[in-house]
Amino acid sequence: MNKGRRHLIPGTALAVAAAVGAGALTGCSTGAAAGNTDKFDVVASFYPMAFLAERIGGSHVHVTSLTRPGQEPHDLEISVRQTARLEESDAVLYLKGLQPSVDETVAQSPVKTKIDASSLTTLEKHGVEAGGPADGHDSQDGGHDVPEDHDGRRGGASDGRDPHVWLDPVRYAQIAEGVGRVFAKSDPEHAADYRKNTAALVGQLRALNTRFAQGLAHTRTRVFVTTHAAFGYLAERYGLTQEAVSGLDPESEPSAARVRDLQRTAKADGVTTVFYETLVSDDTARTVAADAGLRTDVLDPLEGITDASRGRDYLQVMDANLQALRTALGAR
Repeated sequence: MNKGRRHLIPGTALAVAAAVGAGALTGCSTGAAAGNTDKFDVVASFYPMAFLAERIGGSHVHVTSLTRPGQEPHDLEISVRQTARLEESDAVLYLKGLQPSVDETVAQSPVKTKIDASSLTTLEKHGVEAGGPADGHDSQDGGHDVPEDHDGRRGGASDGRDPHVWLDPVRYAQIAEGVGRVFAKSDPEHAADYRKNTAALVGQLRALNTRFAQGLAHTRTRVFVTTHAAFGYLAERYGLTQEAVSGLDPESEPSAARVRDLQRTAKADGVTTVFYETLVSDDTARTVAADAGLRTDVLDPLEGITDASRGRDYLQVMDANLQALRTALGAR
């Protein structure tokens, strides 16, 4: 779309961009470039943001993701070509604090509509061990106070806070509602459809929250072990405790002391499974599991969808995560 607003890219940048074919955007909607289409052009930073944009925007948007399928989003470095295309888009949807390269590029970009998902809900600090006594009931704010500033935006991210907020369906629904409002304001011609699509998606996310709350209400143990501390919000929402081999960085190596602690925890709490994810090597999980006599299984942080994913989209993979947790925790 981008009607009446075109950013001129210097000729040198375009020349460099043409040479960076390997760094091209992989679009969620195939065929066209990120900008210069007859639709509302949205650049999403990685899969959970692209999923929201596509579901809320429907046929009125063209969505392109900065992170290729199968690429670990934490490691993303934005190319010159991606930067040029970003500047031609109508909006960018990203989650501040997850991808430093994206944060820096967006801050310097002249794109008019910048949607920071972290500003649409609350973020908290989670570490190697996370969890809480959340009741898991379906409510608008999940029992948390959500402060708003003078513009009505929710409290944004700050250093040290866990960005993996999309793994809590309630907070993800809050983000969806915020994205829907921005789409309707930025592209008023299709505002009614954006509101309708947002309501439908929020309904699906609330139903997902109910499935998790009911499915995890009665389990033999409340503790699960994962290689990546991405599930703090999920653990908190449903009254579980996440014990992570590594911290928020999935590539970090655990210390020998941490591995021994996990082995003792597994024995004391009846843990049966060490979870790993599809986008990172499972070597650490298998080593820890073998030493403790445990199984391994996938708990997908949904940072990207690939052929190895247990589902074609966010909702299907989250349902697969629920079944994996029910099995590991001994749900009744």
